[in-house]
Amino acid sequence: MSHITTHILDASLGRPAADVRVLLETGAGDAVAEGRTNSDGRVGELGPERLDPGHYRLRFEVAEYFAASGTPTFYPVVTIDFTVADAEQHYHVPLLISPFAYSTYRGS
Repeated sequence: MSHITTHILDASLGRPAADVRVLLETGAGDAVAEGRTNSDGRVGELGPERLDPGHYRLRFEVAEYFAASGTPTFYPVVTIDFTVADAEQHYHVPLLISPFAYSTYRGS
């Protein structure tokens, strides 16, 4: 299993957000991995099985997702910075989106 996992739910439609590009980067902006959400809004494998402790970022490119349905959005990209404190733990970072809002939390 990847050390970092994520999924995206479109809160405005009450369903997963499919085919969204997701990038995992270091805090300095260096690429670590990338993927696209599947039909369940999840990225099956995103990055390595282990990351060193430190500052990381998930970048969700949601503009294309909203454009596909003709929905204008205020946030073309959602970026979530987080800290990997323990290299042995799994980190799940979910994202809830709508055209004019988003939220996240530390999942399990």
